[in-house]
Amino acid sequence: MAKVSLDRLKKQFGSSVAVSDFSLDIEDGELVAFLGPSGCGKTTTLRMIAGFISPSAGSIVIGDDDVTDLPVHKRNTGMVFQRYALFPHMTVGQNVSFGLEMHKVPASERDKRIGDALAMVRMESFKDRYPRQLSGGQQQRVAIARALAIQPKVFLLDEPLSNLDAKLRTEVREEIRTLQRELGLTTIFVTHDQEEALAISDRMAIMYDGKVQQVGTPEALYENPANLFVADFLGKMNFFQGKTVDDGRFVTDKGHALTVDTARPSTTQVGVRPERIALSSDPATANALPGEISNIVYLGAVIDIRIRLDTGETVSCQMPNSAASAQPSLATGRRVHACFRPDDCMAFQGEAA
Repeated sequence: MAKVSLDRLKKQFGSSVAVSDFSLDIEDGELVAFLGPSGCGKTTTLRMIAGFISPSAGSIVIGDDDVTDLPVHKRNTGMVFQRYALFPHMTVGQNVSFGLEMHKVPASERDKRIGDALAMVRMESFKDRYPRQLSGGQQQRVAIARALAIQPKVFLLDEPLSNLDAKLRTEVREEIRTLQRELGLTTIFVTHDQEEALAISDRMAIMYDGKVQQVGTPEALYENPANLFVADFLGKMNFFQGKTVDDGRFVTDKGHALTVDTARPSTTQVGVRPERIALSSDPATANALPGEISNIVYLGAVIDIRIRLDTGETVSCQMPNSAASAQPSLATGRRVHACFRPDDCMAFQGEAA
């Protein structure tokens, strides 16, 4: 296990810059998720750390070693790919053994390492089966065992759960997190799934257009996004465009006067999370915007209620199933006020995506 330091990392393909000026320190034993939309540079960054791609500029240090120019097999990283990358003609045991052979682990030690790695992922009884005889979840567990068997300093995962169904995805991500904590593995986890990143990481690095937008704990990024992109990408957000007037109030382009604790003269957008919006019949409540319920979407544990404001904007309000059930009068067409507190507002500059 080791610390990973990325310093001004850059990757350029011809005239296209895939990653630009990426700097980040990942602590020993920490799990950091690289999160962002497709094409943002997160997988390219991971592959540079693994050694599959050479950076155009910058450096990569693992522990005390500068590995920027080292080949893959000399970096002591274990990587799990999106599509498993198991050899179809090899048994589970042989697949796990392959990495050990490449690292020249003595034959006398291999069997124990194979058994230990398969036991970690509860696949020891499948040692003699072939990948075609396994489910997708089982194949991914074997891929994880293969990466762990070499006892890597850094554990790298490139969207490892994207080919699994929703229930299995949750199960395997919890297993990965448990293993990572038990082994104290320094881990980088690439995903475009925000729920996955929020659930599994110590910190997240949100990327867009080849650049890091913000780094922090899941709670810090969700509650205090640094810019409009992070606010819009991570979770759901209601945006109001407008400007701050002389008395400190924020006036939207549609004419709503909002009280916003964090508004500044430069504020052009105010965001409010759907779960921070309440429905009320009392227009005297702070930031009470009149409208009517236009749609109610049942999402299981959460009810998503869309309110069409009298000004024509649509606002989303989310409440727990139990809270919605306690309001039998909730129905489309009902007149309500969408209400939120001044300290639940987030202030931004620029235009929402």
